[in-house]
Amino acid sequence: MTAPLQHSSHPALLIASDHGGYALKEQLKTALADEYELTDLGTDSEDSVDYPVYAYRLADMVARGQYPRGILICGTGIGMSIAANRNPLVRAALVTDQFTARMAAEHNNANILVLGGRITDPDQAIEITRTWLNTPFAGGRHERRVRQLGKTPPSPHLAVTDPDVFQLIDDETRRQEEKLIMIASENYASEAVLEAQGSVMTNKYAEGYPFKRYYGGCQFVDQVEQLAIERAKDLFQAEHVNVQPLSGSAANMAVYLSVLKAGDTILGMSLAHGGHLTHGAPVSFSGILFKSLSYGVNRETHYLDYDEIEDIALRERPKIIVAGASSYSREIDFPRFRQIADRAGAMLMVDMAHIAGLVAAGVHPSPVPYADFVTTTTHKTMRGPRGGMILCKQEYAARIDKAIFPGIQGGPLMHVIAAKAVAFREAMSEDFKEIQRRTVSNARCLARELQHRDFSIISGGTDNHLFLIDLTTQPVKGKRAEEILDEAGITANKNGIPFDQRPPTDPSGIRLGTPMISTRGMGEKEMKVIAGFIAAVLRDPDNAAKIREIREKVRDLCNRFPIYRERLSN
Repeated sequence: MTAPLQHSSHPALLIASDHGGYALKEQLKTALADEYELTDLGTDSEDSVDYPVYAYRLADMVARGQYPRGILICGTGIGMSIAANRNPLVRAALVTDQFTARMAAEHNNANILVLGGRITDPDQAIEITRTWLNTPFAGGRHERRVRQLGKTPPSPHLAVTDPDVFQLIDDETRRQEEKLIMIASENYASEAVLEAQGSVMTNKYAEGYPFKRYYGGCQFVDQVEQLAIERAKDLFQAEHVNVQPLSGSAANMAVYLSVLKAGDTILGMSLAHGGHLTHGAPVSFSGILFKSLSYGVNRETHYLDYDEIEDIALRERPKIIVAGASSYSREIDFPRFRQIADRAGAMLMVDMAHIAGLVAAGVHPSPVPYADFVTTTTHKTMRGPRGGMILCKQEYAARIDKAIFPGIQGGPLMHVIAAKAVAFREAMSEDFKEIQRRTVSNARCLARELQHRDFSIISGGTDNHLFLIDLTTQPVKGKRAEEILDEAGITANKNGIPFDQRPPTDPSGIRLGTPMISTRGMGEKEMKVIAGFIAAVLRDPDNAAKIREIREKVRDLCNRFPIYRERLSN
């Protein structure tokens, strides 16, 4: 990757041309050499070349923020400006005199100057360039207009074909943009993930597994699924990975069906204490097909009671023990679960759907070395598409694959698998790891701030991305709390607390999670502000004026941390 020399104190500036602009490029380089640290992307002679190659490369580097500005030159400047402006983050201005150069900078905040090498006198070109470089952006009303230049027209085909669905998607985008979404199981997928999921791979049937399909034409989807598998194995240090499960629930079902028979005993965390439906809840297939037993948390500490779990396991001898949770805020001791499973002669499955991103980033201990099976979703803290995945020891690989296909699924969703592959690559980045670290520190900070405001936090705090507020002593309970927080622009969910005496439809708690607000870039400073919002709403639930006031403050806060703003239709 071309980069400016690090020792220079001059501003960095990119420059590139085709053969028609080569001579003027060389003259500009000489004229600006004492003022700017110039990086020349070519071309290197007047031999004929294709101008889009140079325009795209320079535009991409400017759009990525590697360089603040660049200069492109071709014979007339027309081709270069057309090519560069295909990048929605580029504002390439073709200028012919000092006035248009000044306007390009002052009104349009042009980040690329385009010149015509065959139509611009060299001395005039130097003056034009200096004018553009030295003119500041005026901002003000021009800022609003320039922001709109970076927008890709939102779903132009959908807007024409089905304006009703288009409008609902736009409304949902606005909701996600303008509210503080604190559902612990949700997150913002990146634009790259959304792009992969919306690709033509949605059209492809691919029953089977990579390079062993029951359909033809799978040469490219084979490669993308293999990429997803290899990246997941590398990310989690797993022996075998299946990326085809349509959901976390499907992944859990496949594990059960691969090693259990109907009526076998499973031991999982009670739904009422923070487990998941598929860990043996009576209303779930896991509680219908199998004899399900449950363990829970200590009544006083709200921590997992590992001694009780071991007592139940040794007494009941389940075929499989399920660890993992959907609303448990403390670190799970996977080595202890392994020890319990070994003593009871049971297999161990860990459902890490909620904490997978934390595990990938090294923020939470990994269950992979200890579990026979690990299941997960690929969204939540993973920030990928909605879907599932199974990681297992190699000895179970064939059974797991057979349980997914042809066991419970047919053709996999190849567009979703492509998006999973993208998400796994993103999860290897330092940016992703920083988001996960921030997610945990934000959750801890928010819990502390609410405790300082006399709210009771289940287990006294959190080690991960979520926590529960016990509303028993507050003027509102779960259902009403969810409603009024949403009116104030804060989306959370009502949630039962351990040993809850209220019904699931109106439980005693709410669950708060920090993945989405952390992905937006918010930190502990914002958590203190958000804690104040939450406390004010829950303490005075009938104060409509206060709720409206907080709603405006929430909207202002969200505007400072945009996420999908460019997707909005207006």
